[in-house]
Amino acid sequence: MSKIKTIKKRKTVSAKAGLGRPMLGSEILVEALEREGVEVIFAYPGGASMELHQALTKSKQIRVILPRHEQGGSFAAEGYARATGKAGVCMATSGPGATNLVTAIADAYMDSVPLIAVTGQVPQAMIGKGGFQETDFFGMTLPVVKHSYLITDTNDIPRIVKEAFFVAQSGRPGPVVIDFPKNLQQQRVQPVWTNEIKLRGYESSPKADDVALNEIIGLIEKAERPVLYVGGGIITANASDELRRFAKATQIPVTTTLMGIGSFPETHPLSLRWLGMHGTAYANWAVSGEYKHRANTNDPIEKVADGADLLLAFGVRFDDRVTGKVEKFCETGTIVHIDIDPSEHNKNRFVQLPIISDIKYALNRLNGMIAKRPIAKKFSTWHAQIAKWKAKAPLRYSVSEEASRSQHITEHMVGKENEVILPQMVIEMLYELTQGEAIITTGVGQHQMWAGQWYKFSHPRQFITSAGLGAMGFGYPSALGIKVAHPDKEVIDIDGDGSFLMNVQELATAHIEKIAAKAIILNNQHLGMVVQWEDRFYAGNRGHTYLGDPENMKQIYPDYVAMSKSFGVKSERVFFRKDLRAALQRMLDTNEPYVLDVVTPYTEHVLPFIPAGRTVADIIY
Repeated sequence: MSKIKTIKKRKTVSAKAGLGRPMLGSEILVEALEREGVEVIFAYPGGASMELHQALTKSKQIRVILPRHEQGGSFAAEGYARATGKAGVCMATSGPGATNLVTAIADAYMDSVPLIAVTGQVPQAMIGKGGFQETDFFGMTLPVVKHSYLITDTNDIPRIVKEAFFVAQSGRPGPVVIDFPKNLQQQRVQPVWTNEIKLRGYESSPKADDVALNEIIGLIEKAERPVLYVGGGIITANASDELRRFAKATQIPVTTTLMGIGSFPETHPLSLRWLGMHGTAYANWAVSGEYKHRANTNDPIEKVADGADLLLAFGVRFDDRVTGKVEKFCETGTIVHIDIDPSEHNKNRFVQLPIISDIKYALNRLNGMIAKRPIAKKFSTWHAQIAKWKAKAPLRYSVSEEASRSQHITEHMVGKENEVILPQMVIEMLYELTQGEAIITTGVGQHQMWAGQWYKFSHPRQFITSAGLGAMGFGYPSALGIKVAHPDKEVIDIDGDGSFLMNVQELATAHIEKIAAKAIILNNQHLGMVVQWEDRFYAGNRGHTYLGDPENMKQIYPDYVAMSKSFGVKSERVFFRKDLRAALQRMLDTNEPYVLDVVTPYTEHVLPFIPAGRTVADIIY
């Protein structure tokens, strides 16, 4: 039996309050983690954290996974958290070990992910004196955490850990740092365990007023063109079922953000998929209206169809990649914004009705009200307009002559131009072979957008990606954390060659820990998204975006197959379309880590595309 499965059979330590036996500070922290139900920690040791690792070796509950880089471990902890809704835990030593966690902490902050980052710190007497491997990690991370703790008294450890988990997982989730000086790890005290949490002024679950919710129902009854615009807050609140009931009862079309993908089934007739810079054209038109240029392109843009007259923005933050030029986003519609975080109201987009609430509670109340007073309208004219838009601009791709030529970065393709593999084909075929049931992670770039477009997601926590921060290197380590959380599910990282290389060392973790997460590399030898912008806005001038070997452009470089095998991970490369299906099936049939390197052209652009800071009137599709 693998280590992953045995973890499920361990029992958590009783969370009974009271006086404990005398223990070292390091042992108190480990038991405090056990009392919070922690089953796995991704931790890389060093001088300032080795006491904690010694204590962890004695735990019968917590599995310690050794990443090969602290960033890989922290991304894996994020993946675990995103897949489960429970706080992921990572740990590093002081100084460079701690600073290697910063990207994942910032990523968790941007995407509202519960993450506990424990860091060793130099002894208290050395703090502020520039000691070996000292950084002010508490101060350094303040802008990107929900809360931070620097332990100054060993007696505070039980309270700090309990508060940290509560803060990270409640309200709008986020990362919490616990910085732990080495001398306190070595100090022996008698812990006082508590089950009480007292945080003055912290309201973790605000609830909407019924008057405001009734106003929403009134607005729906007056509307002709309503749209539900929903985000990651729906998934965080475990409110997907409530959203589906609300959409079915009101017959309002649903579009999501990238973070909200899976909160509403993308195969449902009411789904508009996701909107924004690379979202569907019809979702963007449904929100902001359809425009066209006149024959003389110097003339003003002409509007040909209106967008939403009521936008129900639930669990979203009006991110710039969604809104484009924010004042033009749903310019003529009434906007209702329900969010648990009051700081998001009117921060990016002014709205007519801001409501502070836990979204699950709000949707439950709305569903109850509608059950007593059903919405009479069915919005048939609006649905007909949306159907026209869907027919006019579906997601599509084709093999261009340029794509065929670009494939000739290797000698293998000469005379076989009709066998080019486009990235979209790979994802579409993967969706078919997995019957839409795999959990997909991504790195950041074109492959991330194509994964969101061509794999239709039906479940929350099924599409896991670095959205707000856009951190390359996220894909494979996060897949490891997800596979640890869900060992019986198929977990696949769809990655780019640039993004995958940033944490390629975690293949060693996958092999040694027997974590059967898989990766598909869409290998175009370029930083594809930057190349796309170069093509669109810089006349194709390449600003250091070629990742291959300029001295030997006939070869695929680096050799990911050889690299994977050096880590003990099975791998193969595919050039031709005729070989793709069988290669994907071989990957899916294995019960161990696997890397499939798929050679694709660099000339493909992600469409639709609304350039940054522009409006839906400028959409390219």
